[in-house]
Amino acid sequence: MVAASTTSPLTVLGSGSLTAYWRFQRAVVAAQLRAWLPPRGRILVDISGPQSSVAAQAAAAGYAVLQVMPRLPAAAERRAGRWAARPEMPRIPPARSVQRRRASSGRLVRVVADYANLAFLADGSVDGVIADDGALSRHLMAEDVAAEIARVLRPGGQLLACVDSLVLGMSILAEQHHWAELTDLPQAEVVLVPWPDGRITRCFGPEQLVDLLNEAGLEVSWIRPRTLLSPSMVDHVLRRDPSAIMRLVRAELAAGAQDAGLAGAGNGTGNGGNESFGIYLLAAAHKPVARTPVARRPGAARARRPRARPSMPGADGSAAAPQAVG
Repeated sequence: MVAASTTSPLTVLGSGSLTAYWRFQRAVVAAQLRAWLPPRGRILVDISGPQSSVAAQAAAAGYAVLQVMPRLPAAAERRAGRWAARPEMPRIPPARSVQRRRASSGRLVRVVADYANLAFLADGSVDGVIADDGALSRHLMAEDVAAEIARVLRPGGQLLACVDSLVLGMSILAEQHHWAELTDLPQAEVVLVPWPDGRITRCFGPEQLVDLLNEAGLEVSWIRPRTLLSPSMVDHVLRRDPSAIMRLVRAELAAGAQDAGLAGAGNGTGNGGNESFGIYLLAAAHKPVARTPVARRPGAARARRPRARPSMPGADGSAAAPQAVG
């Protein structure tokens, strides 16, 4: 076991004294999920794992959520929620009944399955996938997980994913004095980092995460650090004033909105997400909507051809570029 210094990411990730920071991060995760939840569609799949609470939050917001778990929970957890004996898609109440009920009318169904093999879900059957809590980092062949996500999403379906960043991976390697690996890291296409407890996770920079999702057939909307505010600053503020947590969350979301987006942090991806900050990266992506050509009757194009007219200054006759569907 490697002893971590007080400024180490290992300390931040552990159960040490930064309780206030973890309370802040949980509030940020909840706020980011609320901002992401798809306005259209009702069926979500959560592959974040048993430690995440995003599935319950989405169900409380009125969505039908299928939570995929790698193992059976403890008896108390099984009593607290419904477990499906066989994988099934949750049924959605009719639109009228959804309007009449409160936001807590969603449904949460938990199943035990490998989230890298969602064979029990049909192609294009869900409106959104949540891969929080480093789900793509825990599976070393993240390409398989990304391909399954793209398969089950309907055209236009949304993905919210959180991964371990290269900043975290480099810090852990430095804590363990793996200097040779740190030297080779900039040239590595895949970065696998051993943790002191024996786990191995896959860490991503913004470019690597964009490549992973693009190769699966997804279009990246933005990438940003999960949090920009430092743990030490957050912990200092909340120790002095615990009621300041929501002000900190609003400040975090505002800072993240500036760092994310198509005109992002100048890291070469064009999708934001400055890797100089944050131990986690958060990404939003969507499955493109296929555009089908409109069938025309014979002679329709000739009949609709505009009459010849003098060209206007600056008009080149080219069609306007189609707007991206996001």
